[in-house]
Amino acid sequence: MNIRAKKSLGQNFLIDRTVLEQIVDSVEVNNKEILEIGPGSGNLTIHILKKKPKKIYVVEKDNDLSILLNEKFNDEIIIINDDILKVSENKISKEKLTVFGNLPYNISTKILSKWIVNINKEFWFDQLVLMFQKEVADRIIAESNTSNYGRLSILSSWKLDIKKIIDIKPESFSPRPKIDSSLLILTPKKNFFELKDPKNLETVTRIFFNQRRKMIKKPFNQIFKNAENISKKFNINLNLRPQNLEPEMYYKLTKEYEDLRG
Repeated sequence: MNIRAKKSLGQNFLIDRTVLEQIVDSVEVNNKEILEIGPGSGNLTIHILKKKPKKIYVVEKDNDLSILLNEKFNDEIIIINDDILKVSENKISKEKLTVFGNLPYNISTKILSKWIVNINKEFWFDQLVLMFQKEVADRIIAESNTSNYGRLSILSSWKLDIKKIIDIKPESFSPRPKIDSSLLILTPKKNFFELKDPKNLETVTRIFFNQRRKMIKKPFNQIFKNAENISKKFNINLNLRPQNLEPEMYYKLTKEYEDLRG
């Protein structure tokens, strides 16, 4: 069965053997339950299987690829032929999953945001080994006071510790994307700042970063009726820019926003 990558699904198959081995060697796989997102033609799946996991679940949206994977791996893997944005990951297994994903560039931030927002106290995964477009990865790992820092950095570092492993060149893929990629490992934090509703964090950060070059006085007044008091409470200078506030401060402001709304 000859498979061509589908542009509409953002498919770029990783074919570089050295990179494939680096990815699988970056975390413990032996005797673990694995979830692979978008396995494509199964290049990474082959390397995962060599490490003897307990089980591999793969989520593949493309029907043709699902058939190919079934022919190629038979009962070595469990195929979920569905869109990852519609899958309830916490229902896949009772065990914590180690997740691998060469995420489609067009929905990678959507997938990560969905996972973070939907976690309550219990994580359904123990590690995420994910590949992103390099510029997206740079935004995920950005620290305050840098130009890449923003909503995605704040949301990602809320519940996860993040480490960059490698950058990957376009020639490692077929077809070649026009941009570099980066591999990140995201691990659940033991403790994270508790909020009533994660969507409030998205709301607050959206208002702040809508005008990231402007001073935070305006978003402060938009969010809080008593902006002056709140800024004093948290010792915040309203002449700062959104990128000058640490992630922790955004979590505190979101909690304040929740408390005031009852």
